[in-house]
Amino acid sequence: MRREAPPGLLVLEDGSVFEAQAAAPGTRFGEVVFNTSMTGYQEILTDPSYCGQIVVMTLPHIGNYGINSAVAESTRPWVEGFVARQFTALPSSHGSEEDLLTYLNRHGVPAIEGLDTRAVVRRVRERGALRGVVTTERSEVAPLLAEVREHPSMTGRALVDEVTCQAPYEVTPPAGVEAGDHLAVYDFGVKANILRSLAERGARVTVLPARTPASECLGLGVDGVVLSNGPGDPEPLTEIIAEVRKLVASGVPVFGICLGHQLLGLAMGGRTFKLKFGHHGGNQPVQDLATGRVVITSQNHGFAIDPDSLPESCQVTETNLNDGTVEAFAVRDRPVFSAQYHPEAAPGPHDASPLFDRFLDAL
Repeated sequence: MRREAPPGLLVLEDGSVFEAQAAAPGTRFGEVVFNTSMTGYQEILTDPSYCGQIVVMTLPHIGNYGINSAVAESTRPWVEGFVARQFTALPSSHGSEEDLLTYLNRHGVPAIEGLDTRAVVRRVRERGALRGVVTTERSEVAPLLAEVREHPSMTGRALVDEVTCQAPYEVTPPAGVEAGDHLAVYDFGVKANILRSLAERGARVTVLPARTPASECLGLGVDGVVLSNGPGDPEPLTEIIAEVRKLVASGVPVFGICLGHQLLGLAMGGRTFKLKFGHHGGNQPVQDLATGRVVITSQNHGFAIDPDSLPESCQVTETNLNDGTVEAFAVRDRPVFSAQYHPEAAPGPHDASPLFDRFLDAL
């Protein structure tokens, strides 16, 4: 049975208005994107890469298995708002610690349901990622639309400083795993499962704030550097790009993931561009150009590297079979490579997890 709820609204910058029901109270503005994952709503909510975005889930029922703190990708949800066809008020899972709506309420994330999410997705696919507002508190469309159109676009937004750690910290291998290589992970909005994936393979990890100078990182005597995922447009991060360039020049092995992949491309002299509606979900097919092998990957990004902008020193190694965008490249004659997708998954699939082994082997 559906519960009685006050009305809610989703208003897009093109003037589209979707009437809905309130699921968690509040009013927030952001870029509206959709996610096609069948599971993993908690990982999506807590992925710092979603900072500044309102997420629409394509799966009709969200919240079925509740919330479990063990699978969170950070300490809090980062989405600006959450939209679904229907939220489940009574989860069914032995691991559930609380229901999704209680969690969203506790963290102040506005959420709405009862709207035609397929229509929202079609609108975003046709017109591209749009700024929008989710509200359960306001009903006058005209002033909301005016505020939406004044809200900053994702293009040009440097959001890394909002999500990075404030001081370095350590992550050690779990009990029973022998400690091996010492890695530095630049936190541009790092997901917890990246750190877990490295630690489970024996890496001793030092997590560094986003604007840590390359000299300070290299001064730790690390065996390799990982550039993490994160939110926003990579091109405004000029100071960080300059430090990444120094890391590459040092000869230390470097592995870039998602935003880290884009920053690595910019550091090598390439350019990035805004995708029409981004890649957000767990069903993105990626092909290795050398072997022809295809893996299904988890992705969350709105920008991509222009392959024609990369210098001869870089080789594109993998592409997206849906739209041909660059999914991975390597720097010739250096132990430096990257992936636009998420080898740590969370949520899955896990086809790409051997990338961590490849990086550790390169050390």
